[in-house]
Formats: sequence, C-alpha cells, structure tokens
Amino acid sequence: MWREHLNGNQVSDKLGKILDRLAETVFKKRYQSVAEVWADLQGYSGRKNSTNTTPQPVVIKTPPKPPTQKFEFDIVTVNSKGQQINCRRGQAECIIEDLGNGVTLEMVMIPGGTFIMGAPSGEVQSSDDERPQHRVTIKPFLMGKYPVTQAQWQQVASFPKLQRDLSPDPSCFKGLNLPVERVSWYDVVEWCARLSKRIGKPYRLPSEAEWEYAARAGTTSPFHVGDTLTTDLANYNGSYTYGSGPKGAYRQKTTPVGQFQQANAFGLYDIHGNVWEWCADPWHDSYKGAPSDGGVWDAGNDNRYQNYIEYLVNFLSNTNNRVLRGGSWCSFPENCRCANRDWYDPDNLNYDLGFRVACAPPTLSP
Repeated sequence: MWREHLNGNQVSDKLGKILDRLAETVFKKRYQSVAEVWADLQGYSGRKNSTNTTPQPVVIKTPPKPPTQKFEFDIVTVNSKGQQINCRRGQAECIIEDLGNGVTLEMVMIPGGTFIMGAPSGEVQSSDDERPQHRVTIKPFLMGKYPVTQAQWQQVASFPKLQRDLSPDPSCFKGLNLPVERVSWYDVVEWCARLSKRIGKPYRLPSEAEWEYAARAGTTSPFHVGDTLTTDLANYNGSYTYGSGPKGAYRQKTTPVGQFQQANAFGLYDIHGNVWEWCADPWHDSYKGAPSDGGVWDAGNDNRYQNYIEYLVNFLSNTNNRVLRGGSWCSFPENCRCANRDWYDPDNLNYDLGFRVACAPPTLSP
C-alpha cells in the first residue's frame, strides 16, 4: 500500500521490511512496541544495537539565561549645603549588548516597584506641571547605564535604514564617549528601531514614569543625592545654586559619560545634567488623569478625555511636543531635579538634547 505513494522512488529491502511491518493489517505481525521499531531502525542505519534498545527522548535544551554582569558603585548622599554625609557601596546587574566593531551597550536591570511620582508643593522651585503627586507602579525593565554615546550612535546609525535617514555624527561636542546630542525625538525613535531589529529585542525610549522611577531609585528628595546638587556630582550650570547648595563650575559643554563616578542606587550614571533625555510621552501640562501603570501617557493610556476625538484635539493643540527629563550641561540646577519636566518639538536638534534607552526585561528561565 505504501509503495503506491513512492512516485518511482526506491527504498532498500531492509527499510521496505520495516515499513511493511509498520503497515501490517494483522495485529500480531505488527511491531508491538516503539522499542522494537527503534531497534530495527538502528540496524537499518548501520548502528550496532546496544543492550538498551529503549529509544531515548529528544532533549530540547532550555535557552541559557541572558548573560548578566554584576557591578559595584558608590552611592553618595549630601546635606542641604552640598556636603557629603554618606557614601556607601551599591551593587546591580547589567546586560552587555554587543553592537559590533568593539562597541557595547550596558543595560541595567531596574527592579519593579511602586513610587510617588511628581514633586510636593513644598519642593523648592518646583512647578504645577509636576503635580498632583500620584502613585505609580512600574514593572521591571532595563535602562541604559549611561546616556547613549556618540560611539553607540554611530554604530547603530550604520545599520540599515527603516523609516528615516540618520546623521552618523550629529553632535556639536565631539568625542566617542561623550553623550550624543543634536538628535531629534524622531531620530531617536529610528535609532531604537534599528537597534531592535539588529539585536532582536524591543529597544525604545522610556516612558516618563519609568524615567523618574529609575532616576529616583527609591529616594524622595529633589535629587537622588539629596536636597541639593553640586558640580562635583553632575554637569550643569554651576553659576547658579539650588537651596543652600554651593556655586560651582560651569563647564559649558558635555562631559564623558560616567565621568562622575557616583551612581544612583539602581546603578545609573549621569541622571542629573549633561544632556536632556527624551522620553516617549507626549507633553501634558499636569498629572491630572495620569495613568498609574507606568506606561506611555498617550491616546491608548489617557484617563482625562471622554473619547478619542477630545484627546486628538488636545494632542494637536500641543503640537505633539515630547517630554524631556534630567536637565543638561547648561541647565540651572533646579531643572536637573528628579521631578522636573520639560518639553520640545520632536523635530528639535538642540546641542543639549540626548537620550538613554529602555528595554523590556529578558525572559529568564526558572
């Protein structure tokens, strides 16, 4: 019967006998177990029968957990005058992505948790767009240890174009380990898409809630270092002070990522100053109706409007401005606070606009 389906092909006598027995209509003449079939197939393939003819199950190996690397860092706390009052060691895990040509990207594991987003009314030089304070729950995710550098930008910009062209060297201040700047929000979205396609992971901009949660790293003070900021800890316009803090240097340019060796408690560097960091969210002028799930506050996650048309009218009236966080090398210190918010047109190419990337956490096997 089975020979009718060979279409002119031939099989050996040995294999023919095995197939005949498999298709035998008389039950007692058929193979009585898988082990018998396995033994005959071993003989057909030229293998010597072992004493144990029981077929071995196919073992499908579980993919290994993504390689992680633990690293240590200093966590500094200052008092209201900017004087160091504590320094402790912290530890975190990161995943190192190989971008090619010797360029890597370090992504820190950010644990999930719940925090209070925004500034209290009593926070010095805070504004109403940072209120009302509200509770937000964040799922675990990965975030760049540093702002994206010019070396990383150049490497990913060399990957195949998806939607728009990217300048491989857009920055005003040149240096492979300096943060990339003069990149628009649209440029950054394209860069993340190219990276995602090459690496096979969903790289993206962080939501505004994710950014503040990661920046605070469990703190509730204006800065993750405490109640003020100093230019020994961050790159901003030190000609101006915050609260009772001291004046300091005004470098008038970006500094290499990680130059300030103190990180926050999650292991993130350069959170305050250096370059403003784009977030995924469109701008809202307050937190009224903000989501509590840590997602991007867009048309699919907006509690203020009765319908999509009402949202769209507001969206267009705000000209699609996008959120920026963290302050920059030319910012006053109050603009570097964890709660501070700003916005720009997504086409803007200022020399203080950069970003750091986020990504969904790897799926780890139990």
